[in-house]
Parts: sequence; C-alpha cells; structure tokens
Amino acid sequence: MNPVLTTDAVSENERLDYWRTALTRARVPMSVTRSGEGPFTGRITTAQVGFLGVCAMEADAHRAGRTASHIARSAERFVVIGVQMSGRTTLTQDGRRAIAEPGDLFVYDTARPCFLEYPERFATRLVHIPRRALGLPDEDLNRVTGTVIGTGDGCGAVLRPFLTTLVDSADAYSPGLAGRLASSVVDLVAVLVAERARDAGAGAGSSRGHLVTRIRDHIDRNLADPALSPEDIAKAHHISVRYLHRIFEDEGITVGRLVQRRRLEECARELARGGRGMPSVSSVAQRWGFVNPAHFSRVFRGAYGISPREWRSSRTAATP
Repeated sequence: MNPVLTTDAVSENERLDYWRTALTRARVPMSVTRSGEGPFTGRITTAQVGFLGVCAMEADAHRAGRTASHIARSAERFVVIGVQMSGRTTLTQDGRRAIAEPGDLFVYDTARPCFLEYPERFATRLVHIPRRALGLPDEDLNRVTGTVIGTGDGCGAVLRPFLTTLVDSADAYSPGLAGRLASSVVDLVAVLVAERARDAGAGAGSSRGHLVTRIRDHIDRNLADPALSPEDIAKAHHISVRYLHRIFEDEGITVGRLVQRRRLEECARELARGGRGMPSVSSVAQRWGFVNPAHFSRVFRGAYGISPREWRSSRTAATP
C-alpha cells in the first residue's frame, strides 16, 4: 500500500504531532493523547480500493478522539470497520463502550463524536466506507456503530478474513476488481446490520416495515409528478436504489410497479365520477403522472381489461 507514514521519519519529541497529522491524512481529523512512557512509535500504510479507503495501523498505547470541531472540519462522512489484529481497542460512541480483542470487529461513525483508546501496543486494519455508498437508514446503521462484532459465526466470520485480505492486498487489485470488491463490502455490511437488528430483538422486519410505510406515503403524495422514480424515492429517504428494491422484495411488488398501480387506481377512481364538466381521459392521465396517452391506455387496459373510455362509460352509466 502507499503511502507509508511512520514516526521513524521524525525525532522523538515530534512524533506525537506527526502521528496526529498521520491519522488525519490516513483517516479523518482526530485528537491524540499519549498513554504510557518512553518513545512513541507508530506506522500507517494506506490505499484506496474502489471507493473505500483502507489502512493498516500499528502503534504504541495512546488515545484518539473525534469531537464536534473535528466533525465540522470534515467534508465527508464515513462508517469505519476495524479488524483488531493484536492488542485491544476500547471504543466509545453514542453512550456505548465496547472492547475489541484480537479477532474482533469494531464499527464507528465519523459523523458523531467517538473515542478510541489503545491501552497497549496494537495493530488494526481499518476500512472507511463513504456513508452515501451504504444506502442504509440511520436507524438501522446505528445498531452497529459504537459496537464490537464477534467473528465466531454469522456475517462477522465472513467479514474478518475478507477485510483483512482486502487491506493487506490492496495494491494487487485492478480498478475493475477493486470496484466490485468495494460493492461486496457494502452488501456484507447490509447483511451485518440485518443480523444485529434481529439479534437486538427489534426485528429487521419491524425497522423495514416503518420505512416501507414512509415510502408508500411518499409515493402517494407524489403520484402527480411524472418524474417520480425509484432513484428519486431512494434519494428522498437517504437510501440506495439497491436497498430500496431489497426492502420491497417482501412486498410482492416492485417500486416501479407500485407507482404505476397507484396512479392507475387514482385514474380509475376519477374516471368513474359522474356529473357535468368531467375532464378528458388524457387530462386525468396527465394529472396522475402519465405523460403519454397511448402508454396510459395500454397499461390501463392491461390492469382493468377495458380501455379508460370504456371504464368511464360503464361506471358513469351505472351512476343514478
């Protein structure tokens, strides 16, 4: 990996300041407080794997902290997954305090204050995932940040060797392969979040159910917008299109089909109204987001078995 940042490059009385700068360059701005006595030594090697920032770090005992002032100076938010290789890491975030032993994973969010304490010499592998790439609701993601993940089974058992190899072999990947590996990390983190939701007893389905309800309400409020699409819906709820489709897998309908069905239902309801001054079929279609009249007639017939005009005639004729 490249570059290599090491305290060996500076004099002993400059090493702590150098390390603070090295952490900022390799990860995000953080404060550093020395623990223990004697000369401080540390080494960080960094690389990029697709959209992931990765680094291998080993150093003597110290404490690193990320405060509101550090967060304000950061341009991007990351979710960090660490693999504890040796020594221990005590992670504190959101009122949680957890200790990672060798072999454990730990997770934190750079957009919220956190503290990392290393009581002895240690080695870790760190993977920085842009928050925007995860596409997970904060309420789900918060189940794993500020926690330590065991690697005896489940997704943790898969992530530990995968992330370790990803960091240690970062220079070996072609750009295409690196991008695919980065996407695989995102998918595995989504599985990890679902596991934690289940284990917490809150139920991944419960969390997703609330999100699905909000999305359905959003669709109903925006049916008249012809630009309404899965991409726009995902953006409005701060999730990825991939995650949007995933949470609708249990609904028995795709998001695109749901939008079309709701538009057709509103068109059918309006066309069935009687009385004077009824709008034209094309006006009704446009009012509910159908731009092309021919397309509207085709999908309406596919859903109801008759044309929109035949539907209107049959319904208004039956109205006393």
